[in-house]
Order: sequence, then structure tokens, then C-alpha cells
Amino acid sequence: MTAARQPPRRGLDEQLIGAVIPTPLPRPAPPPAPMPALPAAVPPAREPVDDLVFDVARPDADGRVSARALLRALRWPAGHRLHIDVTDGLLLITARPDGKQTVGARGALPLPVAARQMCGIHPHQVVLLAAIPARDLLIVHPSNTITRLLAHLHAAVLGGPSHAG
Repeated sequence: MTAARQPPRRGLDEQLIGAVIPTPLPRPAPPPAPMPALPAAVPPAREPVDDLVFDVARPDADGRVSARALLRALRWPAGHRLHIDVTDGLLLITARPDGKQTVGARGALPLPVAARQMCGIHPHQVVLLAAIPARDLLIVHPSNTITRLLAHLHAAVLGGPSHAG
């Protein structure tokens, strides 16, 4: 049987050399992260909100709703740029030059999927559209919101409890 070979021993005059790490170069601090965009403020009314224009629509499978009469009242032509915010379960649509959505060629409004999901809007389910030309604003009310509000109103009028969430 042969003995296992052992590594040679270092002499007393040998020294270990530490790892050579370059000195980091000075770099400027990174720019601060951008702040998230806040929802657009509703423009102040130029006149009383008596000139509401209503319509009902059903979003198609792609989330578009036809709103020609309201678009005429708002004077939003095809290609007009829009900004869409979600507030209190409603979609607030305003005209903005930097808007990410546009009015369709056939008078359709695109409702982004994330906004629809946040409001509980499903394809082919009725939504109430309310245009307020004095504020250059279109509000999309999901059917679940309308049902809840009407249930509370009917309960108050009829004097019974409301059973809608």
C-alpha cells in the first residue's frame, strides 16, 4: 500500500498575495426614478352640468363601445386622442393631446382591458355613457354600479332595505 501523496509545504519565505481588486471609478448618482402619473383632474365646468347627454352601449369582445351621438356632442372626431382614468369604479375619459387611446373611425371608444377589469366591465354587458360637453368629459358607468345605485334609490323610495352590494 502506498501512502497518499501530500502537497509540498511552503517555505517560510513564501507569502500569499491578496487578490488584486481595482479601485472603482467615480460615477455620478443615477437619476431619480420617475414619479407615477397622477389621474387627470376633471376640468372645471365652463357652465352648469345641465347639459348631460346619455347613451347605453355594450362593449364588444375587444372592449370597444359605439358612442357616435356622445362623440358628436363632445366634438371628438375620429383620431381624437383620449386619456382614460379609473376613479371610484368609473371610467373618466378626457380629451388630451398626449392620450394613449384614440376615437375609432366608426365612432368607437376603446376601453383598455385593465380599466375594464378594475371596473368590472365585461363584454356585451350594458354600460351607461354620460357625456358632459361643458367639461369635455365622458363617464362610463358599469352596470354593477348602476344596479347598486338604483337598488339604494328604490329602497329609499319604497322604504325597504337595499339588498345590492
